[in-house]
Amino acid sequence: MKRRASQASSDDANVPKAAPPIATNEELNAILTQYQNAEFLAIDTEFLRERTYYPQLCLIQISDGVDAVAIDPLAPNLDLNPLWDLMRNQNITKVFHAGNQDMEIFLHLMGSLPEPIYDTQIAAMVCGLGDQVGYDKLVKAMLNHDIDKTSRFTDWSKRPLSNRQIVYALDDVIYLAELYPLMRSKLEAENRSHWLDEEYAKSNDPATYVTAPDAAWQKLKVRNMRPAPLLRLMHLAAWREREAQSRDLPRNRVIRDETLIDLAGSNPKDRKDYANIRNFPGGKDGKLVAPISKVLDMVAAMPSSSLPEAEKRGPAKHPPAAVMELLRVLLKHVTDKHDIAPRLIASAEELELLASDDDAPIRALNGWRREIFGDLALRLKQGEIALAVKKGRIILIKNNG
Repeated sequence: MKRRASQASSDDANVPKAAPPIATNEELNAILTQYQNAEFLAIDTEFLRERTYYPQLCLIQISDGVDAVAIDPLAPNLDLNPLWDLMRNQNITKVFHAGNQDMEIFLHLMGSLPEPIYDTQIAAMVCGLGDQVGYDKLVKAMLNHDIDKTSRFTDWSKRPLSNRQIVYALDDVIYLAELYPLMRSKLEAENRSHWLDEEYAKSNDPATYVTAPDAAWQKLKVRNMRPAPLLRLMHLAAWREREAQSRDLPRNRVIRDETLIDLAGSNPKDRKDYANIRNFPGGKDGKLVAPISKVLDMVAAMPSSSLPEAEKRGPAKHPPAAVMELLRVLLKHVTDKHDIAPRLIASAEELELLASDDDAPIRALNGWRREIFGDLALRLKQGEIALAVKKGRIILIKNNG
């Protein structure tokens, strides 16, 4: 595979030369014409989001397994609509690694998601590489190559980019294009491709990448809040989310989490009360007093039927500890045997449900998960099988009772 070559001298004798990012419509259309016939495209982005709500796209890298190019979305007068059309091409698989933030960017700019997609971090969960494996670890494990990390913390919005920065960015899609056929072939040979269907369904759902204002309060770390303050917090968080989105600012640049929680609890009645709110911007003379007071007044006028249900404070029901330990050991045994990440079978919460209920509504009791783990778990609970150690390894034995 090759990068687009440059005639310019390299800024490091040990770094290969790469052409500057594509910055004209003529160059972009030429490479997109080539990519129209690709079976797949490995895609990565570089972005900043410290000062914005939405990630600021600074560079797009693409490889078809033959050529790798960088595209400069900050170039003046560059029309990216032909690229968005390519991203929607159903005949070309778009390959990402840990692509959630990339997908968020494309959804915001395109109005839709690239499709179809393949995420090598998701695929790695059934390739014996663990849950949420990093890209450098994946490249090392499957290609035996060490990734150069020296440009990882680049300010990608600054121009011009150095040759080293461009090479670093392109390497991500060059290796990604090598990984994809290997991982796909491995999963197909082992008949495991369908094991990832649920994970990909979530990745293909636009709701995964959008925070609805009415659900924004769920991102806040609050416990045991009474119904009235919680209702205020729900509406304050929704207001902040809309403000952050419309002003393209990080949430905490609008108002901090702890300040929002303090507002919900103290429920200030007039301007002077805002002086006592922790880190409230501008105090009683701040610009946010008026809009926040409007939200609080609106909530105060709501009927009591609008209050969320009070949290039930009865004693927590814990599953039998011994059963939980046995299920954990069984899960480790099964996932080691099949070389997959435990999270793909069951979360800690799902194991707790299974420990208490043989008919728990969990993934492990359905489909392929039940075939390799769920049925064994039920047989273990019912005493039909047991766990034992032989030569330092966990084994399953059938009980004769």
